[in-house]
Amino acid sequence: MSLAPPLTAEHRVERALALAAQTFEIEARALLGLAARQGTGFGTAVAAMLACRGRVIVMGMGKSGHVGRKIAATLASTGTPAFFVHPAEASHGDLGMVQPGDVVLAISNSGESDELAAIMPALRRLGTLLVAMTGRAESTLARHADAVISSEVDQEACPLNLAPTASTTAQMALGDALAVALLDARGFREEDFARSHPGGTLGRKLLVHVADLMVQGEALPLVRPETLLIDMMRTMSAKALGVALVTDEDQRLLGIFTDGDLRRQVERGAELRELDAAAVMHRLPRTIRADALAVAAAELMERHRITSVAVLGTQGPARDRLVGLLTIGDLMRAKVV
Repeated sequence: MSLAPPLTAEHRVERALALAAQTFEIEARALLGLAARQGTGFGTAVAAMLACRGRVIVMGMGKSGHVGRKIAATLASTGTPAFFVHPAEASHGDLGMVQPGDVVLAISNSGESDELAAIMPALRRLGTLLVAMTGRAESTLARHADAVISSEVDQEACPLNLAPTASTTAQMALGDALAVALLDARGFREEDFARSHPGGTLGRKLLVHVADLMVQGEALPLVRPETLLIDMMRTMSAKALGVALVTDEDQRLLGIFTDGDLRRQVERGAELRELDAAAVMHRLPRTIRADALAVAAAELMERHRITSVAVLGTQGPARDRLVGLLTIGDLMRAKVV
């Protein structure tokens, strides 16, 4: 009996690419077929989750469980309180996480998961509404459910038609579809998304305000108009912000002086000891309100090619008075830019 010669590296690459293309095609067909498979169950599930006074409890075993964790996370981050409960652990105490009024989203491609079947009676006694996401409409899970979302696919992308591939892709897409339908029905906005993602880029852009980042109080490099330039330079060095803010006795901003301005004075050959702040300051400095978003300050700095901006108050006596200074360094440390 002769053995076939091993594939060359070139042939292995070609076969891998061919299998990849076949996988994409099979899974794309599976996704495109989902819309036609959905009936009233999808709408019933959305209505139930929208009306739910508790949480959406997502359950699934094996690969369906991994998908379920992602679906629960997506729902929670888009305005629908949700978390994942492992069906096997539910039989050993974790069922206490499920409360009357919750909606359970149970995911099983076959619809015959023993672990899910074992807790069906307990879920019924709790009075939870059960949504089944399954590939078999006649399965045990589907028969016990209040609403059924079809995740049926014609074939798996696995060449053996065994490993969950196209079916888990379908489950993932259906979870996204649920989340999108729910966030639309709730009128979920960018601001709401940011509140769920305070550590993300969008959260920083929509939640961080100038007042959260600005330098204020004793750290501000403040001088009066009559302050000699040499003394103003000492203040700038002590505060290490590269700028001096010129104010009157009522903390009203009169002007600004920067390291760049000092360099230009030196280049002009000015007699520095004879100058005061009023003679060298910019009289119309860029300003921003303390309650403005930090990202607005970043845009202001970029537009005018500056590295700091004076901050004014927002209400009452402080509305037109200097309350802080925001620098590009502050924005970078907060990862706003």
